[in-house]
Amino acid sequence: MVIKTRRAMGGAVPFKAALTERLALIQPSREQVQRLLAEHPPHLTPGIRELVSRLQERHVQVFLISGGFRSIVEHVASKLNIPAANVFANRLKFYFNGEYAGFDETQPTAESGGKGKVIKFLKEKFHFKKIVMIGDGATDMEACPPADAFIGFGGNVIRQQVKERARWYITDFVELLGELEE
Repeated sequence: MVIKTRRAMGGAVPFKAALTERLALIQPSREQVQRLLAEHPPHLTPGIRELVSRLQERHVQVFLISGGFRSIVEHVASKLNIPAANVFANRLKFYFNGEYAGFDETQPTAESGGKGKVIKFLKEKFHFKKIVMIGDGATDMEACPPADAFIGFGGNVIRQQVKERARWYITDFVELLGELEE
């Protein structure tokens, strides 16, 4: 399943198909998700806390748009002082007893092109003049347009397609922090 997910991030497989297949195999319970977060909390990429803080100091709204799961992405958002309302990610569904019941397929992030739909929504709702998308996968890159610019990020994993097609490609958030200082 890891191979299929990598292929989806590389743009070779529709994201919703990869997500559906992966979750059908795993079928995570609410308890398993909570245990995963407790035992293996997400680690922040070096420099991201400083970058987000610097943007927020400049009154720039920061959003997390992810094909991952909201329960995990919200954990990251809280570490970065990003409000939960600024998180767009897939929602797992559970039955009342905590067993896996699927995922919310109506979330735009559940499908290829979904991140672009979120950006379009943000532009309409907040009347943003410019949105810059930073990401490491094909689903991030395809969100530009409607994003006005895309910065490819290879600090966690280098995806060759993203590296080759991004006009600006970085492997360290320190480079972006430097640009903000100028």
